[in-house]
Amino acid sequence: MDTQPVIAAVDGSDDSLRALEWAFDAARRRAAPLRIVHVRQYAPWTQPEVLAAGPPDPDEDPVLDRVRDHLARRSGGPPAVEYVALEGAPGALLPEAGATARLLVLGSRGRGGFASLLLGSNSLAAARDAECPVVVVPRPGRGGEQGAPAGPDRPVAVGLNADSPDEATLAFAFAEAASRGARLRVLAAYPWPPQTWMLPGETPPPQVDQDAVEHETRLLADGFLAPHRERHPGVAAGVDVLPGDAAGHLVDASRDAELVVVGRHRRRLLAPARMMGSVTQAVLLHAVSPVAVIPPAAPEE
Repeated sequence: MDTQPVIAAVDGSDDSLRALEWAFDAARRRAAPLRIVHVRQYAPWTQPEVLAAGPPDPDEDPVLDRVRDHLARRSGGPPAVEYVALEGAPGALLPEAGATARLLVLGSRGRGGFASLLLGSNSLAAARDAECPVVVVPRPGRGGEQGAPAGPDRPVAVGLNADSPDEATLAFAFAEAASRGARLRVLAAYPWPPQTWMLPGETPPPQVDQDAVEHETRLLADGFLAPHRERHPGVAAGVDVLPGDAAGHLVDASRDAELVVVGRHRRRLLAPARMMGSVTQAVLLHAVSPVAVIPPAAPEE
């Protein structure tokens, strides 16, 4: 049994219950314990006249009581279920909880904020800051679109940057496809048409052959995928090499995908703060299917 838990963040909203169902199934498939966390946003320490005597009692939490009733009707679940109540800022505590988790799952929107927002602040903070993979489960019919009905033919889709691939993202996508018995759709986008900037008097560069760029991108993608295909011979992984906007292609793929997997930017010397990247953020905002955001693999010494 995997000792690292799958964490489901709940707040009593329908969005969080959908995330709970996703986490319940993920923990069952991984034979991992399920930890259900509710963060009470209005904590005693926000009131100067009240002294906090200790962590809240999960047995006296109405949100966790609703979750217990919800799961009481389920069978064949994970090997263990734990309930945790916390008090503080969810955008800070949920990423911290992910430090010891295998996976953190939450809904795209919670109870607070503006109903028109596509992605809540807590989901954004968790996807950006957590040290473990984060799965964000969107509302059904996001943007007026419905995804394909659930079924064995729905693939796992993953974005591959042929210029800077991330091994952790590919490893997660292959493992997820293997655990679901699903095929893997790898989307490798290349910028097209190429942008050319010239100063007055400069000679235009030679024309770029699009077929050559596509061929080179496919060769690179197949090379990066080779070790993962060896580790997961049962996963049928096909590569789609597409021109133009990577985010748009991934959002399109989400309409019939079981899950879309994207990477998070690696910290850089001149930009030490955690960043998701424009493609990942766009996919989180607009994807129809659940989205897994994978932190980058630790750099080799």
